Amino acid sequence: MNRRELLRLITVATGISLVGADVAFSLDKAAAARPDQLFTPEDIRFLDEVAETIIPRTSTPGAKDAEVGAFMAVYAADCYTEDQKKLFHSAISQIEDSSQEKHKKPFLSLTAKEREDVILALDKKARAEQTPTNPQAFTLVKQLTLFGFFTSKIGATEVLVYDEIPGEYETCVPYKKGTPAWGTA
Repeated sequence: MNRRELLRLITVATGISLVGADVAFSLDKAAAARPDQLFTPEDIRFLDEVAETIIPRTSTPGAKDAEVGAFMAVYAADCYTEDQKKLFHSAISQIEDSSQEKHKKPFLSLTAKEREDVILALDKKARAEQTPTNPQAFTLVKQLTLFGFFTSKIGATEVLVYDEIPGEYETCVPYKKGTPAWGTA
């Protein structure tokens, strides 16, 4: 069921159609024109590959397993200002341009090592140019990759140590080397 169908069902069930149908259906059209138009399926696939380069699958799941590209698209569309949306979207062309400069190939055609080289160079450049008043496009991508992965079910339960219902408070817990960080809901 999509948003339009759901809104129509709610409208019919609550009687809004009698009182304010024009308002309800204009909201319906606004909802239908929203985030899905900001990123294409190709953009989401691209973001998944970038995220997988940042958090690759190893003995634990990677960013693609958590569908971080789709998360980034929804988060950017719903939570960013118009300027942030433009900046975030510009990261896609920035990554492609950097890939062409370094390896003369599109990012998706690169090997894992070449992708890593591109991402590391962009990260280094973003760190050097980042200021509180001058955010960098790649920094937004990296931040959303980390946020999306570690707040996903896969990241929180299969990568972090997950304790759904924490027990009593313990002031001193022995640490065993190699134990992953904790994640709780």
